[in-house]
This record gives sequence, structure tokens and C-alpha cells, in this order.
Amino acid sequence: MNVLVCSTPDSASVNLKNAILSDDWIDYADFHGSSTFLKDNLLLLTIKEHHVFYDDLDKEIVKELGVIADNIIFLSKHKSASEKKALTVHPIGNWADAKLGGKDNELTPSSPHLMSALLRSIKKSAAHLPDYDVVFEVTHHGPLLETPTLFMEIGSTESEWSNIDASAALASALFSATENKSYPIAVGIGGGHYAPRFTETAISKKLDFGHMIPNYAIDFNDAEKLSSMVNKAMENSNTDLVFVHRKSMKKEQADVVKRAIDNAGASLIDSSSLELID
Repeated sequence: MNVLVCSTPDSASVNLKNAILSDDWIDYADFHGSSTFLKDNLLLLTIKEHHVFYDDLDKEIVKELGVIADNIIFLSKHKSASEKKALTVHPIGNWADAKLGGKDNELTPSSPHLMSALLRSIKKSAAHLPDYDVVFEVTHHGPLLETPTLFMEIGSTESEWSNIDASAALASALFSATENKSYPIAVGIGGGHYAPRFTETAISKKLDFGHMIPNYAIDFNDAEKLSSMVNKAMENSNTDLVFVHRKSMKKEQADVVKRAIDNAGASLIDSSSLELID
């Protein structure tokens, strides 16, 4: 079962919840004073806390509801200085200091198959919203959980957070996303926050992404540290494959990345070896 989480301090989260719920959801149980709802393999619950700070929510769900989630999907707003219109999905965790929930240098397990399937599904369901970019974001922020988790977000201003069409597109994507667990999984390394190379590859090729390490999180003078990050990312993505956005790096930076990948015992995968999605 996949658990959807609405956080009431987040207006986009509440609007997404309203877009998702319909008459065919059934009341399930009470969770900390709020109703939960069930439909097929989805359970939707509401928390009063800000989601990025709710470490161990998965343990609370087991304790209060007796539900062991396969994946947790947080419904959320996205905020950026550029105020770009965006519909995003991303894994969670911190490559360094935990400035927005979670713990320093700790990752929550990612949901590569589900997250990548959602990205592809959103691309289709939001085709009538050309102003919105449909993208991965790289791994960032909390909370810290033991269950595979992702954030699904609307960005980046109040206008988008309250946009009914944007919420409806994400709701539709939730119900139409189909995981293909035969696709290989890769950790992404390189690029910027919105992971354009990984987004493009996942949409067009048979490759699902787990955790993603952007250039800004890498100390290119410390291959050993990067190797440790790669190991942690692979462990929390259930893979030993790595996909590198090579063109986002200088040659000397790419050399450091290659050394770190080798030291981590990872296998490098190239887009030319991947099958196109039919």
C-alpha cells in the first residue's frame, strides 16, 4: 500500500488532497485526530505538523494504523527564488547539513520505480499546462524515514499552489502511474537542482532514478567523500548503477567523479545503452 500524506500548514498539500479525494474513497481510521481515507492501494492521511520535520512518520503509521507502507508520498508545495511554474517529484535526504528537516548526511530510502513512473505520468497528465515544467528535483530536505519516500510538489508561488488545474494534473498522475519494476535503477550524479538530464532520460528511456547528487553538493577536491556519498545513495536506491551528467562538469571534475564511482564499486551506465520507452 502507498500512503499519501497531506500536511495542513502547506496550502498546496491541502489543495492536492482535495483534488485527490472523491466520493469513492472510504473512511478508514483516525490518525492523530484526523480522518484517513482508502481507495484501492492508496491510503491518504493528514498531519498537522510541517511534513519536512516529521521524522519517523512511517513508524507512527504502523503504531496507530497497523499499516506498513510500501511507499510514502508527501503532497507539497515547491518554492523557488525563480518562481518557476513546476510540477516536481524528488527523493529526500541531506548530502550535508540538515537545514530543512531530516538529519545531517542522512538519506531516506528512495522510491525509484514509483517516482520515475510518476514523472512520466505527470508529463502526460499536465500536457495541457505548457507553462509548467515537469521535472525531477535532486535529493534534498527531510524528513528522515525508513520507508521508501518521495515528495510530489507544485511550484512555485501561491498562484500555482492554489491552481485547480495543476492539482488535478498531479491527482490524475497518481491514479495512472504504472511502475515497471523491470527497468534498471540508477543513482544520478551531476547537473543542477532540477536535474534536466535525469528528467529527460527517465521520460524517454527505460531507466528509473533513485537518489540524485547535484554538482553543488559535491566537493570535487575530495573523491573519498564523494565515494561515500555514492555508496549511501546506492544503498538507499537499491542499485549499484550510476548515471552521470557528464556535460555538466569540467574534465577534471569528471575525473574525480569517475574515481569516486570506481572506489564505490559502482557500475557506470550510459544513455546509449538504454532502450527507448515505447
